[in-house]
Amino acid sequence: MTAQDGIKVGFVAGDVRDAPVLEQRPIDSLWVGGHVASPNPTPEVMVALARLSAVTERVRIGTSILLLPLYSPAIVAKQIADLDRASGGRVTLGIGIGGEYPGEFRATQIPIKERGRRANEAIPLLRRLWTAEEVSHDGPFYAMSDVKIHPAPLQGGGPPIVVAGRQEAAMRRAARLGDGWMPYLYSPRRYAASVATIEAAAAEAQRDLSDFEYFAFVFINVDPDSDLARQEAAVFLGGTYNQDFLQMVDRVAVAGTVDEVINKLVDFHDAGARHFIFTVATKTSSRDAMIDRILGDVVPAVREQVSADRIR
Repeated sequence: MTAQDGIKVGFVAGDVRDAPVLEQRPIDSLWVGGHVASPNPTPEVMVALARLSAVTERVRIGTSILLLPLYSPAIVAKQIADLDRASGGRVTLGIGIGGEYPGEFRATQIPIKERGRRANEAIPLLRRLWTAEEVSHDGPFYAMSDVKIHPAPLQGGGPPIVVAGRQEAAMRRAARLGDGWMPYLYSPRRYAASVATIEAAAAEAQRDLSDFEYFAFVFINVDPDSDLARQEAAVFLGGTYNQDFLQMVDRVAVAGTVDEVINKLVDFHDAGARHFIFTVATKTSSRDAMIDRILGDVVPAVREQVSADRIR
């Protein structure tokens, strides 16, 4: 933890080759995403995580996200266990179920309608496989007998599994099965509503959330020109998700002047977020200069304001 107020900060490593330099900055985590078969050219996430583990030494590293239904739980368990040991116990497994790119499910021969049920079965199975004991499992998708995956991950019980998503089914999955929640394309108001849903679902399941982590995956653009920041963020998101974001950018991204971005992030904190994962949302401005602005001007002010509010 880098601050007494508990706020943590991470970045998506757009290019893993930049990770060693980013790791020298005052950040807590670095993350990689990826797809198997999407319209945009991307790396495969487990390969990207392996590369990230090899070029970092200090920060927490994670997937944001791995589309769990596309993968065999035994393969995921083995790869993550090996990477956790290789990295000194720094891995967090961020998972989701996807669905926005049906071609990925055709490519891996996984029925898209099964993706939620497959994830629900796979999450507890991963934890059993990480015990390095023989596992027999009788389930509709991943039945197995006397399977032993070892050595175990370095982290006792295995790396944290953080559930990503946007819909209530994902929130309930996080509450019942996950170690954390990582929504994306959210406003602070929607984030607060998701926290309430997770807490209610956990109470219903009689689950203690005292060690549960609340992440916020945030597309961010900071610029002295507020309109330019919003425009750049909208163009970036449009290229990623192939739709027009200009009219909704304020609901799905944090973009504007330093003061505007500070206020929005404080709102996220008030809604329950404690670990921010930033994706710098620009195709034209200098990414390095924006990271300087975020870490030099925005994050310290957010921490200061949150600390002041807590004292009052």
